[in-house]
Amino acid sequence: MASIKLLLADHGELALLALRAVFEAVPGVEVAGSARDGISLQALLVRHRPDVVLIDHTSDGFAARDIREGLKRAPRARFVAISHAPSSLAIMNAVRAGATSYVKKDCDLKEIIDAVSTAAKGQRFFCGKVLETLRRAGHDAARFAEEPLSCAPVILSDRECEIIGLIAEGNSYTRIAERLHLSAHTITTHRRNIMQKLGVNSTAAIVLYAVRNGLASPNHFLFNAGR
Repeated sequence: MASIKLLLADHGELALLALRAVFEAVPGVEVAGSARDGISLQALLVRHRPDVVLIDHTSDGFAARDIREGLKRAPRARFVAISHAPSSLAIMNAVRAGATSYVKKDCDLKEIIDAVSTAAKGQRFFCGKVLETLRRAGHDAARFAEEPLSCAPVILSDRECEIIGLIAEGNSYTRIAERLHLSAHTITTHRRNIMQKLGVNSTAAIVLYAVRNGLASPNHFLFNAGR
């Protein structure tokens, strides 16, 4: 009797056929079904109650929210995200939605199989290529891989958002402290807390977050690039 019940979720028919062929040859794994969009995935989750879902949340018809919704229907399932070339934002979105593991489609087959078997045991698995993507984006990849992950969204206070914007505009800690009538030590503490919440380890990553989330205008950098 199979010990791991697996669901496959990907819009690409070829990808599904290939993954099915791979896992049907793995002892102890039962491929219970495959879904080509988020709606069919939710139905299969209710029907099969899988142990693991291997999902390309970046393919057509899917999104990170399908992981979050899927966990409501099958709370005991473990979601392993798999995609071609995920951005750091795509990776973080999947993890915050509830994915416990992430691999790339160009990983070795053994690595992909290990990700599923490891997830079935309740453990996390992130391939080296995914961790490298996070590192290049300024995230602390070592902490990301080692510490327990929370699916809760990042919640920043109004003051923290204000400080992020000022950092992104190139203000020094002393200048920020003067503008906000706070001590430089307090600003440093806020910065440390912000970095912990965002899971980053550089000012450049804070700037990138600020631009992506509308806390600073990218025009500021364009106009000041030649100075």
